[in-house]
Amino acid sequence: MMRRLKRAAQIALTRSLGLKSGERLVVVTDRFCRRIGQAFFTEGRRLGAQVILVEMPPLKEHGNEPPPIIATILKHCDIFVIPTLKSITHTKARREANLYGARGITLPGITEDIFVRTIPIDYKKLHRLTLKLAALITGARKARIISDIGTDLYLDLSHRTAHADTGLVTKPGSFSNLPAGEAYIAPISADGYLVIDGSIASIGLLRRPIKVWIEEGKMKEVEGDRGRFRRLFEGLGPAAQTVGELGVGTNQKARLVGNILEDEKAAGTVHIAFGDNLGFGGNNSAEIHIDCLIKKPTLYLDDKMIIDNGNILL
Repeated sequence: MMRRLKRAAQIALTRSLGLKSGERLVVVTDRFCRRIGQAFFTEGRRLGAQVILVEMPPLKEHGNEPPPIIATILKHCDIFVIPTLKSITHTKARREANLYGARGITLPGITEDIFVRTIPIDYKKLHRLTLKLAALITGARKARIISDIGTDLYLDLSHRTAHADTGLVTKPGSFSNLPAGEAYIAPISADGYLVIDGSIASIGLLRRPIKVWIEEGKMKEVEGDRGRFRRLFEGLGPAAQTVGELGVGTNQKARLVGNILEDEKAAGTVHIAFGDNLGFGGNNSAEIHIDCLIKKPTLYLDDKMIIDNGNILL
């Protein structure tokens, strides 16, 4: 397996990040993703980078800030690679690293199977599809998501810009998740029913759907939850229960496995996230960012159908 991990790391460093000999590469990992971190370290050295490998204690939840020393290190590199159990994608530390000019990728919750299976893809093809979808989302004033099991959610997208997670991270300050493949936006507001039937960050695949009533962008009522979903938001205030993201998956190699890192990239899925969106054009600051996935949605942008029961119509 280590040989396959190194091969996937080499692809990520060269095709996704465009690593050049002599660049300063920081790899931040934890005990859950240690072997993937080691693969990046080994391949980075082989490719001529100046590499530092740092292992930090696992974070408690997605969106928690890493230790201050990690935040400092990230500001003083050319490239950062962060395979960890919990995500630091939506953190001040990651945003400031990019503002300082570092480019990088996060791989929250990555497993060795997901890593070797989804990293070797056609990044140029994925880039084209995801950019096209992001442009359509940017051009829309509103979105509507419906599903056969009850989702009927309206979102106000006015004057917001969508982003494309394409996996191509070659310019200073650029950033992506890996595996890549997502067009996403920070909505102004949302109203209606969201029926989550795929997976939820920090929970995994759902056995039974969870129904959420959303009003003026806020979570108001929850049905079908046995407590795990609500506990994610306990003590975190109203910002954590605010709709922070509409995202659409574009990666044909990704599938639903119960790991939101891969699940949210599966082509034709849609996810709604609650919590922080400061990193991609929103103004909601929260301690968490919880993605909630719909398996076979139909998505309208203004009055144009873009996804039909999980099939992208582009």
